[in-house]
Amino acid sequence: MINPGAFNYVQIDRVVYGQPAAASIVAEAERLGATNVFLLVGGHLNRDTDEVEKVRRALANRFAGLFDRMPAHTPRDAVLAASDVARSAKADLIVAFGGGSVVDAGKMIQICLRHGIRDMDGFEPFRTITQPDGSLKAPPMEAPLVRQISVPTTLSAGEFSPNAGCTDPRGKLKQSYRHPLLAPRAVILDAAPTVHTPEWLWLSTGIRALDHCVEALSSLKSNPYCDGTAMQGLRLLGEGLPAVKRDGGDLDARLKCQIGAWLSMTAVQAGVPMGASHGIGHVLGGTCGVPHGYTSCVMLPNVLRYNKPVNADRQRLVSEALGRPNDDAGDVVGDFIAALDLPRRLADVNVGPDQFQLVADNAMHDRWIHTNPRPIRGPDDVRDILAMAA
Repeated sequence: MINPGAFNYVQIDRVVYGQPAAASIVAEAERLGATNVFLLVGGHLNRDTDEVEKVRRALANRFAGLFDRMPAHTPRDAVLAASDVARSAKADLIVAFGGGSVVDAGKMIQICLRHGIRDMDGFEPFRTITQPDGSLKAPPMEAPLVRQISVPTTLSAGEFSPNAGCTDPRGKLKQSYRHPLLAPRAVILDAAPTVHTPEWLWLSTGIRALDHCVEALSSLKSNPYCDGTAMQGLRLLGEGLPAVKRDGGDLDARLKCQIGAWLSMTAVQAGVPMGASHGIGHVLGGTCGVPHGYTSCVMLPNVLRYNKPVNADRQRLVSEALGRPNDDAGDVVGDFIAALDLPRRLADVNVGPDQFQLVADNAMHDRWIHTNPRPIRGPDDVRDILAMAA
């Protein structure tokens, strides 16, 4: 039986792929009539490569300002600092050129500019709240007037979502913000700048994209359309990530990964619920400081094992897409992660049993804990999964 539903198209004008980033950014600025382009970029990309300078030169008098100090998990205080620079530059277009935290920061700057947020408490009226029953309370928010384009250099694929994650450093909680127009006007996928992305970051965020595909296929509320894109995304990531591991200069493999990550977000865009790997992962990031991609590396195989009693048939699709149709999906995914030399246990990312209760309590505030295929009734169930991953 096909689950009834509706597909929610994200308001992205277009995706440009396989073309040079600098020229593509200029073309998009011209198309959108932007005259004051603000660059929000990764620090390593700006300070240790010439990729950002290429963009500055190409923009010429359209270049209005730059910020390159966004930490992981997009903390509020850094967003405020970046917003001040964008405001002073009179930005009419934001270009987010870097990893997932930079892309999220671009979305948050849009909120800050629209609503005049200038201090830490100013974010509070706009964050999405997960109710005890798992339902979401999304407060009203004015449509942003300054939009962005995204040029990702990692594979988490948040650029294809109208959601933003931002961490309140005071409570170490990563929180969600949503508006349809937080999605970028355009996404530019250029493999060439990604050769500067550290290998561990490229590969681990690739596992994050793989996690989107796996939790979509594992969902009891998926549909044939999203199954198709998730399966193809898994195939491309399953081929591309090991190829980049073998040869970091293989641009065809890198573009294959980028397109796999793009496909991985189709189910998220459509509203197919993710599960506990995402839900716990958000908390491991915001509360424990675990890099975004690593959270999927350590949680996904164990969440698959936890869920197997209720979705074994769905999990067979995961094993099939990764070329081992007769094997347990938790083992298939775990072996794939191990072959990339990525961490597989919570101990490998410095999360110990003394933190499990805090992680479990905070996880209950994440919407995707409440949509896990095998129901999670409280913090004790989260602790059981954490113990499997210890």
